[in-house]
Amino acid sequence: MKLVILDRDGVINRDSATFIKNPNEWIPIPGSLEAIALLNQHGYRVAVATNQSGIARGYFDMATLNAIHDKMHKALAQVGGRIDAVFYCPHAADAHCACRKPNTGMLEEISRRFNIELTKVPGVGDALRDLQAFAKAGCQPYLVRTGKGEETYNLSDVPENTIVVADLAAAVKDIIAGDR
Repeated sequence: MKLVILDRDGVINRDSATFIKNPNEWIPIPGSLEAIALLNQHGYRVAVATNQSGIARGYFDMATLNAIHDKMHKALAQVGGRIDAVFYCPHAADAHCACRKPNTGMLEEISRRFNIELTKVPGVGDALRDLQAFAKAGCQPYLVRTGKGEETYNLSDVPENTIVVADLAAAVKDIIAGDR
């Protein structure tokens, strides 16, 4: 089985410093949904691993998070794409949980659920914590320059094997090209 793991905010949809708090604020980045559909067409399963501390902070509840993800799934279906599973961490950073990226708890759960070793599995993110979690889990980190990607690109502690691309569409082209 071929698998790709994506962060959500800043990779699939526009990010917001004030959180994506309702379905109306979930706006896909141009080309991202088509890129996921292209992965599906090439036999990839797609999982999302996303920190959602807005739940712990009281900005939105589980029903709202589910509504946001429902909008994402429906938008993907309209372009022939799908996300096979969404994993999220609802905790704030001060909870020191195992699931919040840069920790690898969500990625370990993805590995168990999909019954796959994560070695070399592409992991696409826009924030340093995404890249750190992917690298610790053995994934191949991809940094997109959308969302927080530009500021992340300029940090000195980006994992050294990180592949830097413009956006999710460019990451998908590279992933598929490496498949040949």
